[in-house]
Amino acid sequence: MDKFRVLKVKESVFANNEQRAEELRSELKNKKTYLLNVMGSPGSGKTVTLTKLINMLKADLRIGVMEADIDSDVDAHTIADQTGAKVIQLHTGGMCHLDSDMTRQGLEGLGIENLDLIFLENVGNLVCPAEFDTGAIKSLAILSVPEGDDKPLKYPLMFTVINALIINKIDVMPYFDFDQQACTERVHKLNPGIPVFPVSAKTGEGMEALANWLLGEVKAWQAE
Repeated sequence: MDKFRVLKVKESVFANNEQRAEELRSELKNKKTYLLNVMGSPGSGKTVTLTKLINMLKADLRIGVMEADIDSDVDAHTIADQTGAKVIQLHTGGMCHLDSDMTRQGLEGLGIENLDLIFLENVGNLVCPAEFDTGAIKSLAILSVPEGDDKPLKYPLMFTVINALIINKIDVMPYFDFDQQACTERVHKLNPGIPVFPVSAKTGEGMEALANWLLGEVKAWQAE
């Protein structure tokens, strides 16, 4: 028996994405379901980070996951097998992003009843996903050490629209020319004051602080 569904989502034909995103946020608010849009490059460690977070939070929150890819269901299998969370795979049919209507299709396929937190793992790149409001409550990006500390200079929009940044794979920092302080300063110049979490999803270093922050975010939002 399959552990998850595969749903093919299609690009919206409507123009006013931001309005529909606000409508979706309002609906999520009424249901007290927190949708977090997770963005990052291929190989930044999005799926591993989510796997670790889900296993740390699932005792406190009812969690679902939407895995978005142009094709393949590898990440959905990983999440389902390693966390037991409710998962749906979204195939974008060649599109490099999700918009609010595509996200809504995913939520309808997943089913949001009795879920406190839903992770949307967006299509892997630092360009297109930053340009489209998915209707998520908040967005974060994962930047891995091997990618370099200059990514905020090269892809400023991504680091402007997010609400938090994860710097992943700090366990390999001794082997790369990565200046964590410079990276953080570059991000804060674009987006003052956002939290930055240096972590290693592989070893678990820094993950407790990240999990506690996210748990606090969800609980505070539900209490509003």
